[in-house]
Amino acid sequence: MQKEIKPKVTLVGAGPGDPELITLKAVKAIASADVILYDALVNEEVLNYAKEDCTKIYVGKRAESLSTSQDSINKLLVDYALTHGHVVRLKGGDPFVFGRGGEELDYVHQYNIPTTVVPGISSSLGLTALQKIPLTYRGINESFWVITGSTSNGELSKDLEKAAQTDATIVVLMGYSKLGQIVDLYQRNGRGDLPIALIHSGSLPNEKIALGTINTIFREAQDKLIGVPATIVIGEVVAKHDDFQKVISKIKEDNLV
Repeated sequence: MQKEIKPKVTLVGAGPGDPELITLKAVKAIASADVILYDALVNEEVLNYAKEDCTKIYVGKRAESLSTSQDSINKLLVDYALTHGHVVRLKGGDPFVFGRGGEELDYVHQYNIPTTVVPGISSSLGLTALQKIPLTYRGINESFWVITGSTSNGELSKDLEKAAQTDATIVVLMGYSKLGQIVDLYQRNGRGDLPIALIHSGSLPNEKIALGTINTIFREAQDKLIGVPATIVIGEVVAKHDDFQKVISKIKEDNLV
């Protein structure tokens, strides 16, 4: 007898990379999936939680390039839900933090397909915590902003211009290619001495971090071979990192300040 198909789409956040940082609720969703559509930043180890007959489809979305268009992904969600049943849309970090989760839900809702969301640990929160950089610290700052480094038209986010004038901690996602513009923006605002951290492949075995100030970060990024994907953290709280003062002392010894 043919199995009854019950269409359903679940958006699942897989966390920042370390497979142990996925939630129990996310594991249960993966285990019940008939189809999983997963992104480039998802650690494939978490796919081991899927049942044997689950169809796994790589849709290759990465921060600064796309191998599968968003329109195609939207259609795949609906098509597979109608033909296979429970579709898990597995995303790195959290699906609602620059993950286009809202757009995907809007599309699926047009077809009256039930949806659920399983939050994930966003890199903006998880990677800073792993580095022991507090996003807020009493007496230092009163808020933190999470900003995309690049808008849909490829330009630097206008919110960064406002952020550069505040004491808030700024976390920039998908912005490493715009590091030069970000540094220039802060320097124009007279904030060249502000601490900054670049976290590459955070929570993974190949994780690297570059620490410094706005004025010195390019040299540090070169020395540490930082590349994409990288999370940018700007603000006085970066100085709370265990190695920050050591790095600054070395920079001063090298006469780079």
